[in-house]
Amino acid sequence: MPADSRLVYSTDSGRVCPDCRQPVLQCLCRAAAVSGTPDGVVKVSRETQGRGGKAVTVVRGLGLAGEELTALAKALKAACGSGGTAKDGVVEIQGDHVAKVVAWLQQRGRTVRRAGG
Repeated sequence: MPADSRLVYSTDSGRVCPDCRQPVLQCLCRAAAVSGTPDGVVKVSRETQGRGGKAVTVVRGLGLAGEELTALAKALKAACGSGGTAKDGVVEIQGDHVAKVVAWLQQRGRTVRRAGG
């Protein structure tokens, strides 16, 4: 295979990450991306774009994956009294709960910064 070609699919393992050349399920790049922000600061923001004008509180940079992220999302949803989801290393809480989320995370020893406006 020439050095300038990029393998994106293999019949043996399926889709392949173009950066680390591992099967997508074993990708090293994605594991590094989920580990959190390089500075260790959790970023909390309020977003409405792509949600029909409804506000959503978004928490990024937690550095958690799988069951840990799901458990933290469940605790945050209970603290805010709202619904939400956890996916791709990001927690989304329905509604504008930025102040509650920032205070909740700071009480648990996290370094938190409000992102956005």
